[in-house]
Amino acid sequence: MVLIVILVLSGIAVLAHTAPFPFLFDYAKSEISVWRMPESANRKIVFLTFDDGPNPTATPGLLDLLKEKKVHATFFLIDRYVNQETAPIVRRMFEEGHAVGQHSDDRWLMLNSSGKLGERLRAAAARVESLAGSPPCPIFRPHAGWRSISMLNGIERLKYRLIGWSWMTWDWYWFRKRTADRVAAQVVSHIAPGKIIVIHDGHHKNPRADRRYAIDATGKIIDTLRARGYEFATLCQ
Repeated sequence: MVLIVILVLSGIAVLAHTAPFPFLFDYAKSEISVWRMPESANRKIVFLTFDDGPNPTATPGLLDLLKEKKVHATFFLIDRYVNQETAPIVRRMFEEGHAVGQHSDDRWLMLNSSGKLGERLRAAAARVESLAGSPPCPIFRPHAGWRSISMLNGIERLKYRLIGWSWMTWDWYWFRKRTADRVAAQVVSHIAPGKIIVIHDGHHKNPRADRRYAIDATGKIIDTLRARGYEFATLCQ
């Protein structure tokens, strides 16, 4: 019996830090931990978000698609990928009406103190502004959703929000290849007003990863959802 209790408590502790859905910490900090947006009374709105960029081999093509479709999205950028080469891509995001938030490529960032996390996010935001001409929105998405109370406290002190994603509106699978058709089918089959979609236009270890599937999947998602009466908005609107 004691062993069962220990296993259950251990499982809860692990999920509290790593669950890819709202769990204990998020309910304790529900005012700053966002995994789904409130539904509009008379509009069906969803939120396209993209992680792990800017990626010189994929993000420009994705921006071309979004411009063609007249859709605004939210990009969560890895700080070390924002540099002189990619600054024009980030600048274009701002110029074309997209929202820019901060992302990380380190799961263990959740072990930082709230003060150290705050310093890191402030420094990263300043770099984005210095290179691209505009500051990011006060939103942060931790790598793989790994979070802690100290992280949430640091985000709260900065007056940021932690942004997650909605159940099954994502583009990863266990042991299955990501394809445009597979990603689009999964997202569309689980969509509902207020949901936050996450697709990866980059990779946390490869700054020039092949992400053609992300562009093609996004086009399919936009066309299908628009036909169903959905609209798209950014998380900073």
